[in-house]
Amino acid sequence: MNAPVAAIDETVARLLRSDAYVDGAWIPAASGQRFAVTNPADGKTLAEVPRMGRADAAKAIEAAGRALPGWRGMTAAARARILRRWADLMMENQEALARLLTLEQGKPIAESRGEVAYAASFFEWFAEEGKRAYGDIIPPFRTDNRILVTKEAVGVTAGITPWNFPSAMPTRKAAPALAAGCTMVLKPAEQTPLSALAICVLAEEAGVPPGVFNVVTGSEHDAPQIGLEMTSNPIVRKLGFTGSTAVGKLLMKQCADQLKKLSLELGGNAPFIVFDDADPEVVMEALMMCKWRNTGQTCISANRILVQSGIYNDIRDRLVAVAEGLKVGNGLDPDVRQGPLIERAAVEKVERHVSDAQFRGARVAVGGRRHRLGHTFYEPTVLTGVDPGMAMSCEETFGPVAGLIRFDTEDEAIAIANDTPYGLASYFFTRDLARTWRVGDRLESGIVATNTGFISTEIAPFGGIKESGIGREGSKYGIEEFLEIKYRCIGGVQ
Repeated sequence: MNAPVAAIDETVARLLRSDAYVDGAWIPAASGQRFAVTNPADGKTLAEVPRMGRADAAKAIEAAGRALPGWRGMTAAARARILRRWADLMMENQEALARLLTLEQGKPIAESRGEVAYAASFFEWFAEEGKRAYGDIIPPFRTDNRILVTKEAVGVTAGITPWNFPSAMPTRKAAPALAAGCTMVLKPAEQTPLSALAICVLAEEAGVPPGVFNVVTGSEHDAPQIGLEMTSNPIVRKLGFTGSTAVGKLLMKQCADQLKKLSLELGGNAPFIVFDDADPEVVMEALMMCKWRNTGQTCISANRILVQSGIYNDIRDRLVAVAEGLKVGNGLDPDVRQGPLIERAAVEKVERHVSDAQFRGARVAVGGRRHRLGHTFYEPTVLTGVDPGMAMSCEETFGPVAGLIRFDTEDEAIAIANDTPYGLASYFFTRDLARTWRVGDRLESGIVATNTGFISTEIAPFGGIKESGIGREGSKYGIEEFLEIKYRCIGGVQ
């Protein structure tokens, strides 16, 4: 590789792996080929990992199939002890996992520490939920019958996760699957496979049996074939995917032939509505969380900021001041609040959205160009005069750009907010109790936040409606995605 190699400290090196994890072993690709994982902040190579393909994925699926009877046959309490130990190990290694995460993804180190804790929380939560996969006894329809309903593990599952939360997305998929008694093959994003592999190191230490959790790696060129094996292999009974709506639709079509169960957490276009009676301090605190976090690279980012006319100027001025004060740089610097974008294509998309908005009449209040640091850094940007027809209002920008849309009435705000094929998250801010209920009822989103920007937690159901996906992750509902209902009718009992 031509790119310089990054220096890795000892704590991170202990968790750094350059092979895939299949059937309890660290293995290369059958082809022997590898690809580089680089730090987006400086372009340096962190590791080279296997370029696996369809045949490699098939072997991992077969390993998960062999491991299924033993894992499913354990008591829920026995599985829970392993998952809880896995969570504890993640927290014991929080700093090393966070540093590795920042190195491969770029987010500020404080955010990475928070993500590791969030990732571990899914193992802790579902360790307990696995013990509560309750069934029912139904009053019989005949005097000599008894009716029982039980819940059983779906079987072998597959997961495909994105680069923006490389620790939390693998655990959010794996934890409910394993707690339910399923086994899993996971394909992490090509940009950020190292965090998922580090979690495998801790899986070994926690006592996860071979084949129960497997991670296959592949480049963007390999991903379609790995995905095709996951969707077409009859051993796989369930697929979970987080990523773009376009890819989600393709995977859904591929799964249709075998009617596999699906969970799809797809794109969003979150409206962030500020009414005149909102508390500006609460609004700004929320924007720090759901606009600037992860440099705007989240599916629940405030993508369309709608501000009522009476408070528009105040929010604009406050937002400009915040953007001007955000320190941009390498995420390992503890003072940095904005890291790099994940890759050059992401920068180009942000540039396209800003240019389109300017061409259509929006004004750059601050930022609006690549950062002087180079690589994939972009200046925190605020645009005013944005309208619902601009590209940044119709597509996820996935970058540090806040575009302000002015509105006058509640009905106008609701109409703009719902005018999208997506329905993942919505935010609105008001001190009017009646409006809190009224607007919340009318917003077409799977998640609605009122007077807060903090919505990600293991105890609540995360997921969208419309073209933002199918199914829920987290909470008591999340484990249901990995369970099948079995109805048993027992006759001749009298």
